[in-house]
Amino acid sequence: MRSITLAIGLLLSLSFSTQAEVTPAATEMAPVNVKTVDVIIETSMGKIEIELNAEKAPISVENFLQYVEDGHYNGTIFHRVINNFMVQGGGFDKHMRQKPTRAMIKNEAKNGLKNDRGTIAMARTGVVDSATSQFFINHKDNDFLNHGGRDYGYAVFAKVTKGMDVVDAIARIKTKSGDVPVNPVMLKKVYVKVIETEAKAAQ
Repeated sequence: MRSITLAIGLLLSLSFSTQAEVTPAATEMAPVNVKTVDVIIETSMGKIEIELNAEKAPISVENFLQYVEDGHYNGTIFHRVINNFMVQGGGFDKHMRQKPTRAMIKNEAKNGLKNDRGTIAMARTGVVDSATSQFFINHKDNDFLNHGGRDYGYAVFAKVTKGMDVVDAIARIKTKSGDVPVNPVMLKKVYVKVIETEAKAAQ
């Protein structure tokens, strides 16, 4: 839990560093530069590793990491799977009961990140700023989901760095009405893998 809280703090400091106010106390501290923050999604079909982009999508990344810290994703499923489109999860348990969420967040679809194969975006309703916990992994390039493609768009905040073969396998499973997998694909555990930092001694 401490590592996730640290991740949120470091990512936000990276995203808003240009707005930070310099204080005497701050000048005595070694500056920290975040290189990568990876999250592991352990599914019932294998592991998927993703890299978060806090520079382009600070709101979505903070939101996602908070749900990770809360343990919200553990025990949920990929409840909507469409081959050659996307796999969606993060909102329902294996009995298709929807989990409670926190408040909706601002849509960051204007951040320049594209809904290309292997990217992760926030799912939402028809309301632009309605994303909460659910996300989807693009199984192919979905240009029409980008900002201005057909509407405001869907905010990309991360990308798959390892385990795209697992995503491919999930996308091919048999589904029933509503694109729900016949056999549930579980998100067994979702957690921060590592935080790499680089610190320079204060001069």
